[in-house]
Amino acid sequence: MGSDNWYKVDNVAKVFLATVSKRDTKTLRVSCTLKEKIDPKLLQEAVLSAIQDRPQVQMRIRRGLFWHYMEETDLLPEVKEESGRICPPLYAPAKTMLHYSVTYFGCRINLDMFHAISDGTGALEFLNIIVLDYLKLRYPKELDGVTIHSGASADDLSQDSYKQFFENMNLSGSASFRKAFHPGSIKLPYNQLQFFEIHMPTDDILPRAKEIKVSLTSYIGALWMMAIRNMMPPRKRSMPVTITLPVNLRNYYPSYTSRNFFNNVNVTHVFDREITLEELAAEFDASLKNQLTEDNIRKQMDSFETMEYVAPVRPVPLFIKQLVVKHGKKLADRKVSMVLSNLGVLSPPQEVAGRIDNYSTFCSSEHLFSTMSAFGGVLTLGVSSPYQNTAVIKNFVRSLTAEGVDISVYATEVIR
Repeated sequence: MGSDNWYKVDNVAKVFLATVSKRDTKTLRVSCTLKEKIDPKLLQEAVLSAIQDRPQVQMRIRRGLFWHYMEETDLLPEVKEESGRICPPLYAPAKTMLHYSVTYFGCRINLDMFHAISDGTGALEFLNIIVLDYLKLRYPKELDGVTIHSGASADDLSQDSYKQFFENMNLSGSASFRKAFHPGSIKLPYNQLQFFEIHMPTDDILPRAKEIKVSLTSYIGALWMMAIRNMMPPRKRSMPVTITLPVNLRNYYPSYTSRNFFNNVNVTHVFDREITLEELAAEFDASLKNQLTEDNIRKQMDSFETMEYVAPVRPVPLFIKQLVVKHGKKLADRKVSMVLSNLGVLSPPQEVAGRIDNYSTFCSSEHLFSTMSAFGGVLTLGVSSPYQNTAVIKNFVRSLTAEGVDISVYATEVIR
């Protein structure tokens, strides 16, 4: 392997590397359920084919004196039947390993990926390539000429887009938020997370958002806020409820990167007066739209990337940088009640979509964390929780069933 086959990790990856833990493994999972059982031998062959399209995943993260870096690895993925936890640990500083894994169970294909390697958009693209290559092997004559590849070059796919689109030094810092209410206290033992998969018809939920003229993200976000409010002790209702929403920056910059390229925005409300769901959703929507202007997105990204260029920071040894980042992340986490990540409507090629039953997505977290995605007329939420108390999730589901929404909920077992 040549010495040129390496590159520095991006700034978001640096945060993940500094804050990975046994509970919050910084792993995301994207899954695709087909309408037939998985053939493990064909899936193994499909994964080996897919990495030819996405060699960017064939990286090993190493520690340098001043930064982490990624280098190519000859390790090959080995497909296994799912047997362990969702979002397993995929990074250990002293261990030689791939930072993603592919498993299957019944009709479902799971891709778990360490978040320092990619974000949800990049992971879903890689999963869809695996699924297409699998179906091409399963039905060799039916999918000739079907492709998912964007036409991006290898350099485009491995680009650090934060650095590429950085414009101006911004030392003003991010907006200040008060310590938020956390919808749980006692955490699950043994560093566990519990996962919930919630399904509902989009035809049941989307008209409700349209009726009050807000986005589906804002409607679901307001529902989560109300679910949190309904379990808050009265003495704590002066604390803000803050939902963090990751934003795909590819929607604002011409990037094809398969690496991380997202920012977070925060929507906050203090329940110091009575408010209806419709009023809260409208407030949520207005706050979100205000933050998602191109100018605000650019300022936020420049602010985030600026620290990379501050001269006194660059020569500081890695272990000191990691301590600083870990402390900063701990302070930031106090200002977050939960995370809501909308991956949007998933649109595999039409020739493939007919063989897919559904998708689901999860992310490990020290917070309550909900993903949302839509496919085939079904809105699917993947919720991860570190807390023993499940009141928020129950409140969320009950509020929808009370409105006549047809909901199915599945949950993993935990040890108490």
